[in-house]
Amino acid sequence: MRTPHQSHPQAVSGDELLGVLQALANPHRLRVLRLLRGGRNYVSQIARELQISRPLLQIHLRKLEQAGLVSSALEFSEDGKSMKFYDVTPFSWNLTPDLIATAAATLTVANREGENGHG
Repeated sequence: MRTPHQSHPQAVSGDELLGVLQALANPHRLRVLRLLRGGRNYVSQIARELQISRPLLQIHLRKLEQAGLVSSALEFSEDGKSMKFYDVTPFSWNLTPDLIATAAATLTVANREGENGHG
């Protein structure tokens, strides 16, 4: 998925827009973005600061990375320990009815629970 830094909002696909909105629709992921806004950080430190388990944090970071909202880099400390660092990927979305309508016309994501008009 490309980085959602939009210079041509009409070019966004429905699947991409849906992925970004789903990634943002979680309080843990919003807190991760808030924390990373201050600069890159590594998984263990993020988990400590947000007071969540590393496995749960990894799930949220993966979702944010798939949506193009954060990026990661694996580095090694002086003592040889691997450390995965995350940083916010610059993005800007200007949601308008036209952007949503254009994106919706390109959706290829299969119907999911609640999208069939019954919930």
